[in-house]
Amino acid sequence: MDHPAEPERTDWVGRYLDQLATLRQLSPHTIDAYRRDLQQLHTLAKGMPWQQVRQADIRRLTSILHSQELGPRSIARKLSSWRGFFGWLSEHMTLAANPTDGVRAPKRPAPLPKALAVDDAVQLVSSAPPGRATLTSAELCNRAMFELLYSSGLRVAELAGLDVTYTKGGDGQAPSLGWIDLASGDVLVTGKGNKMRTVPVGSHARSALAAWLAVRPPPADGSAALFLSERATRVSPRVVQLRLKQHAIDAGTPVHVHPHMLRHSFASHVLQSSGDLRAVQDMLGHASITSTQVYTALDFQHLAAVYDQAHPRAKAK
Repeated sequence: MDHPAEPERTDWVGRYLDQLATLRQLSPHTIDAYRRDLQQLHTLAKGMPWQQVRQADIRRLTSILHSQELGPRSIARKLSSWRGFFGWLSEHMTLAANPTDGVRAPKRPAPLPKALAVDDAVQLVSSAPPGRATLTSAELCNRAMFELLYSSGLRVAELAGLDVTYTKGGDGQAPSLGWIDLASGDVLVTGKGNKMRTVPVGSHARSALAAWLAVRPPPADGSAALFLSERATRVSPRVVQLRLKQHAIDAGTPVHVHPHMLRHSFASHVLQSSGDLRAVQDMLGHASITSTQVYTALDFQHLAAVYDQAHPRAKAK
């Protein structure tokens, strides 16, 4: 049921906008945005007098905006405009409370992690420079790093911190936080919260690691670092990022690739093959299964794409 129009409604909005322009010296563009937001509030409220607007009404109006597929950020901006108006209005008339208090915009959905398709990931980590039969020492190091990132889903800092074998430290060196055990086919790493985990290493990654270890020079810093920079010191996460980025460009990968994308690809591809969310959680080192569940959305996207391509009733007429 429509409410009788409030005689001074337009004047209140106009006065508020005038104050924004004169006292706060907001730009005409910003003033126009406030005007549109308040006009929309007026329309959605269907003539309800400002004094009668309650928190439940604002929640209802926010729900209407959400049902119209307005984004959470846009709804939050409108709520901010409405909140400022009602705050100013409370200084000029009696309001029970600011009806926007306690009302929040819907949460923005968390962006899905970006993962490579299986063929793209395999091509990326195994590709060699065109026209080259043998790899340089640096290229063997890169291949071992990239294969291991994809094979075991390591974080880039975990990869950079790996040693060839476990060392107790001493002589200015800290004890190992992670190391490779090629004999058992495992990598042991210390993840977030200083929690250690063991992750299997695939056969291709083991072969790449063996090829790198065969030519790896003694580290210049006296450490047991597995992966080395051009100066033969422990490689940094930033160097891994830059090397992978350039390798992806050279390989013709059509998207920007970073180490965490290989971690996402590992998780997504293992989940697609096994469906074992708990195992993926353990291998990634997630403290909560909630962090791992995001990959179920990627798995569903993959299944939906397969369905669209394969099912005879899925194709548009």
